[in-house]
Amino acid sequence: MQIRKMKIEDYEAVWRLWLSCKGMGLNSVDDSREGIEKFLRRNPETCFVAEMDDKIVGVILAGNDGRRGYIYHTAVSPEQRRQGIAQKLVDAVLAAFENIGITKVALVVFERNADGNAFWEKLGFSAREDLVYRNKSITEMTRIDT
Repeated sequence: MQIRKMKIEDYEAVWRLWLSCKGMGLNSVDDSREGIEKFLRRNPETCFVAEMDDKIVGVILAGNDGRRGYIYHTAVSPEQRRQGIAQKLVDAVLAAFENIGITKVALVVFERNADGNAFWEKLGFSAREDLVYRNKSITEMTRIDT
């Protein structure tokens, strides 16, 4: 298994992987090919895929605002789970963040995503009970639930 930086040519395989993972929250704008291409241009050092036998079996998107790092859309193929792939993807992101001077990382997980929440808790990511997450779409988009 190999961890490498994601490139836009990986998009179709990554999209199929996301769709195969229950609990992913995708949308038609941010997660479109154009949206991911923009994200990769802005964050070329912090997005990774895991490959086995020339097939993408894991992905993690991450970016930063200059102060904090943010992790998005971490997924491992259901058939390849429990092999340490997600841990290696997270390790790659944390090392990349550390390399560019980011010292704190945040992420959002749907409450209904029990597997995802258990994974992040196991890695030491704590739930913040003192925050209310809010957002507002300025572009109409379609939500794609898996």
